[in-house]
Amino acid sequence: MENFAVNERGHLLIGGCDAVSLANEYGTPLYVLDKGMVTNRALEFKKALKKYYPNGEVIYASKALFCGALAKLLNETDLCIDVVSGGELFVALKAGFPAERIFFHGNNKSEFELEMAVKNNLGTIVVDNWHELLLLNSVADRLEKKQRIYLRIAPGVNANTHVHIQTGQEDSKFGFTKDDVKAAAKKAVQSSNLLLKGIHCHVGSQITNLDSFYHTAKIMDKIKTDIEAELDPFNFKLEELDLGGGLAISYLPGDLSISPEEYIKAIYKALPDSSLKLRVEPGRYLVGEAGITLYTVGSSKDIPGIRKYVAVDGGMSDNPRVALYDAKYHAIVANRPNAPSEEKVSIAGRCCETGDMLIYDIDLPKLKAGDILAIFSTGAYNYSMASNYNLLPRPAMVFVSEGKKELVVRRETYEDLLLRDLAIKE
Repeated sequence: MENFAVNERGHLLIGGCDAVSLANEYGTPLYVLDKGMVTNRALEFKKALKKYYPNGEVIYASKALFCGALAKLLNETDLCIDVVSGGELFVALKAGFPAERIFFHGNNKSEFELEMAVKNNLGTIVVDNWHELLLLNSVADRLEKKQRIYLRIAPGVNANTHVHIQTGQEDSKFGFTKDDVKAAAKKAVQSSNLLLKGIHCHVGSQITNLDSFYHTAKIMDKIKTDIEAELDPFNFKLEELDLGGGLAISYLPGDLSISPEEYIKAIYKALPDSSLKLRVEPGRYLVGEAGITLYTVGSSKDIPGIRKYVAVDGGMSDNPRVALYDAKYHAIVANRPNAPSEEKVSIAGRCCETGDMLIYDIDLPKLKAGDILAIFSTGAYNYSMASNYNLLPRPAMVFVSEGKKELVVRRETYEDLLLRDLAIKE
């Protein structure tokens, strides 16, 4: 796996830091993110985009992973970010991320969230539907503001990915339909407080087929042309095009992966206009493979002829993706990564659910209680989707780079679980 090594003690290294030492110091489960790898991938994406579209911008999809430290890191790389809730927006602003480089997504933004965005002079709000279009114009009018917007469109692309993370098909909760978008654009242009600048789509996540991106670009270009024809009496041109994200990462050794260069090149084949202000929104690609989760091995159960379960001290409360999407992961024993595999086991979580599994049927050295298990490619959609199911405190998160470590999110305590429980007071 990229950016990992083994030190002289025979322990796994991530970002130059000993994974076992991290587990001992901060406890487990523990999220560990190599911020150097995040920065490198961000710069790789920017380089690929600027090669084909010098006026383009990379927007980080913060739903993949977000906290104050990551917001500050992304600001240093001069990326934009998108948020999908008032909570993500609040964190971004509190971390000092420039409001003009924030894009606000979501299919059911509240009036409070829209007010929050407009008051803070947010760069762009991506309007999802008729209700939001009218509500936002009303909010902006009341606040005496002019708000930049995109219109989100469901382009009718069935991306080759899990059905739960397809978002661009016609049968989707997201975006205006192709039939509605011309009328919506006309309404936006005629609105007193909205400045329509572009259109947006996102067809899904963890996509490995370049054809999905190519065809999406072709369809969106046609929609852009149709909108401009409809608005010709207004002498209106759409200035920007946002094609979302969705680039896949490797979860298992040998998984197919696509580079940013290949991704942008596929778009350019469909849209060979280097003057286009193209936006793309990678999330998982920037942080997914940069993260691992460390667990401590506990109990085991061997069912002869069926399966051997080995339990760890985390599970679906810190990584629900296996239960949600049948996600697959790779793991090694961090305290002896070079040890030969001896048995096939299934890694079980500690939550009170039969479906709380992290990995089914993986070949590993014979595990014993106290071993530190490292599961790879957990930087995306683990911390951001973590819960307190079974009232388990959520894990800490540590950033590492060049042998240095930084605790960026502390572990929750039992006392934290009572912060909103009004029936229990000290």
